[in-house]
Amino acid sequence: MRSAPGTALVGDIGMAYAEQGSGAPLVLVHGHPFDRTMWAPQLASFGAPGSGLRVITPDLRGYGTSEPAPGGADGGDPGTRRTTLETFAHDLAALLDALGLGRERIVLGGLSMGGQIVMEFARRFPGRLRGLVLAATSPYAETDAGRRDRNALADRLLREGMHGYADEVLDRMVAPYNVTGQPEVAGHVLRMMRGTPPEGAAAALRGRAERRDHTASLAQIGVPALVVAGRDDPFTPVAEMQDWYRRIPDATLTVIEGAAHLPNLERPAEFDAALAGFLDRLP
Repeated sequence: MRSAPGTALVGDIGMAYAEQGSGAPLVLVHGHPFDRTMWAPQLASFGAPGSGLRVITPDLRGYGTSEPAPGGADGGDPGTRRTTLETFAHDLAALLDALGLGRERIVLGGLSMGGQIVMEFARRFPGRLRGLVLAATSPYAETDAGRRDRNALADRLLREGMHGYADEVLDRMVAPYNVTGQPEVAGHVLRMMRGTPPEGAAAALRGRAERRDHTASLAQIGVPALVVAGRDDPFTPVAEMQDWYRRIPDATLTVIEGAAHLPNLERPAEFDAALAGFLDRLP
């Protein structure tokens, strides 16, 4: 039975992670601007004794307690630093190697930006996968307006820090009725956002602004996929997710009622039930 936080040397950074349980690996990737603690309910439930799962939740580079890139393509001046989805995907592969999972197929899940990283991982490392979980995410390339907005937000975060931005987006990340009805969840989300290093968040925003369109590669995914949407998510609406999930040959869509962009935190019991059912169906 494993239950420990740790840090692994991944390329040019120290990458922090938590893990719990033993058995088949389930790796969960957080979104922006969060950290690995956004998966705390799933780490506890799916890493519990007897689950048969080894749950791993990393802090992406520049987030949580993981280091940002010190130099090179993703390093340099914090004002221009850019961390691409490709870099995040390679970090995950290197972390799995460091944890002795280089030869083992995994179930890999991600939410929002984490889901986009999962799609990039699936494109680059299809043979390492047993199943995918794509929550509150989108495969589409960024629009011209979106690129301008992400770069402008990156400039703002470096200039002002995270607090103002976090306060502004809280009731979009978490449904307004859950901000008032679940203050402990809203507080957790706010703390994650305020605690994210601005340099890491800005670098990821600039990298996501240049992301590729993954819609064509969805048809090449050769493992089962669970797609999860929050009914009231303003960032990745249900209708949009219904448009693309069918491109994956073996995919199911679950819509979580009473949730916005963070269904795993807003409605953990419903999210966990969908994930458990999916895991049970995997070959």
